[in-house]
Amino acid sequence: MSSILHVAGVELPLERGEALLFNTANPLSLTSESPWVCLTGGTLENTAMNQSEIAKAFERIADLLEIDGGDRFRINSYRRTSRTIKDSTEDLEALAKANKLTSMPGVGKGTAERILQFIETGTSDVLQELEAKLPPGLPALLEIPGMGPKKVALVHDSLDVKSMDELKAVIESGAMAELPGLGATSVKKIAEGIAFLESSGGRTPLGIAWPMAEALAEKVRRLTGVRRVEIAGSLRRGQETIGDIDILCEADDGEAIIKKFVSFSDVKRILASGETKGSVTVERDKGKELQVDLRVVPTASFGAAWQYFTGSKEHNVSLREIVVKKKLRLNEYGLFDGEHSVAGAKEEDIYEALGVSFVPPELREDRGEFTSEASFEDLVKLADIRSDLHMHTIASDGKNTIDEMAEAAKARGYEYIAICDHSKSSTIANGLSIERMQAHIKAIREANDCLDGITILVGCECDILSNGEMDYPTEILEQCDWVVASIHAAMGSGGKKLSATERTIAAMENPFVCVIGHPTGRLINRRKPMDLNMAAVIEAAKRTGTMLEINAAWQRLDLKDLHVRQAIAGGVMLSINTDSHRTQGFEQMRYGIATARRGGAKKHDVANCLPLEKLRQRVAKKRPHVTN
Repeated sequence: MSSILHVAGVELPLERGEALLFNTANPLSLTSESPWVCLTGGTLENTAMNQSEIAKAFERIADLLEIDGGDRFRINSYRRTSRTIKDSTEDLEALAKANKLTSMPGVGKGTAERILQFIETGTSDVLQELEAKLPPGLPALLEIPGMGPKKVALVHDSLDVKSMDELKAVIESGAMAELPGLGATSVKKIAEGIAFLESSGGRTPLGIAWPMAEALAEKVRRLTGVRRVEIAGSLRRGQETIGDIDILCEADDGEAIIKKFVSFSDVKRILASGETKGSVTVERDKGKELQVDLRVVPTASFGAAWQYFTGSKEHNVSLREIVVKKKLRLNEYGLFDGEHSVAGAKEEDIYEALGVSFVPPELREDRGEFTSEASFEDLVKLADIRSDLHMHTIASDGKNTIDEMAEAAKARGYEYIAICDHSKSSTIANGLSIERMQAHIKAIREANDCLDGITILVGCECDILSNGEMDYPTEILEQCDWVVASIHAAMGSGGKKLSATERTIAAMENPFVCVIGHPTGRLINRRKPMDLNMAAVIEAAKRTGTMLEINAAWQRLDLKDLHVRQAIAGGVMLSINTDSHRTQGFEQMRYGIATARRGGAKKHDVANCLPLEKLRQRVAKKRPHVTN
């Protein structure tokens, strides 16, 4: 089932396990555990996103019941229902309308009624009762890595822990380590989990903030008297996480616009409301709020304000050093020579008047953009992308067929794609056995023969095993046009097993491996990157002719921007891929492009900007004995 956000005619995708929740009563309220809604023409409508939302809600009920000491049979029943809903390929809402919810495995009359309540109201009496019964700070402990419902219940029942601060206190006092079944090692890991959660939880991932900002900007754009609306700040720079959302608006009556802005139904709190600036918070997820600042500026100052509120603090400081040397004055109102305005209406005019090159927003971080060596020509852009070389289908853990993925890619103007389903060791992702992979290769070839206008390459995402060997034998890999090699398990291996760096380099030595997928294995705000010696990996990639992936899925953005810069400096070619598990996932390419641009990647640095024959030639250089 698809989960899509429509904003200003753009479809924003969700992948398996990465849906975001828009509260149906609050179209700009997102959570990292829920799906999208459709926001079109100022109205709110549900899409198939409800299925993922409801599955997670049943799982949450089970968690809260377990914390509360509920009946084991009842807890398991809610978990089974969650899995049934998540794994169902049928439209839940359509089943409800046809009174066929009980046709789903394990769904009885009572469960069907609860599902229907979620569909109609977005919540349930059971969930509300549990949330009201438990201390408000207790469910938040489930967000800590290593703290499941049993441990939360244990510390609550034994030590009367009701919040994060109280949990920290019992960890520090040593009382938690004395509880049965825990011990010093487990408690240390939980403490590390808290530290990681707190260090990352304050910032919002790009993939959550971007659609929120676009939806808000569109609402401002529809206000009477507004001529232009643009997004600024770290979001415009494409940072992987952002602190708040900055929006600029061009209009004459600033106070009237601000009054309407702070009265939006999405607003949780009003922080400021003045003649030209309004600051509010909107709900992000799990009670967290995200600040949004709207500034109204006149036409003559719009470019200066856009520059001022886009560049990082460090970039703007360096720019002002240039301004001072020229004996000028720069602020958000314009560039001035005394009282005379030199520039202000357009961003480009600011840089031109200062005698420096216009710096693309993604590169305004004071990382050498004002040096003579800096070059911004031919920086990769979305329109340069000819293909997506990492995607999944229903053969493994995807949601669409080969044909459906190919047709969607063709509709985006792509010339070719690579179908890269999981290899056999990725059992949790329904990885393909050798026999199934053989049949899959045949199916991809047949689909390619039948479909005009796009070429479908046979690919696979092959696991790099803990000993550095590939999950598939040579006779499978040599049948593939494109092989993505990835580490999915034993990420922290050491001692007798190879390190992540050794495993990655071993995979690159394989003549059939084209690219290393999501090289560091990180999940933004959720999982730290592997301990990878990036310099050694880049050297090996250059030596072996292996590419490195920028995984554009917003949870990953891996390689990150600094590693992109490092790879380019090392002469390594990149491949920007969405790792899509459904057709809507292709929309995430823009996050990968933003990351690539932040790293200074140019069109010639990116493999999927190449015509197909050029890509084939590049692959053939590593395995010249293979005829494509």
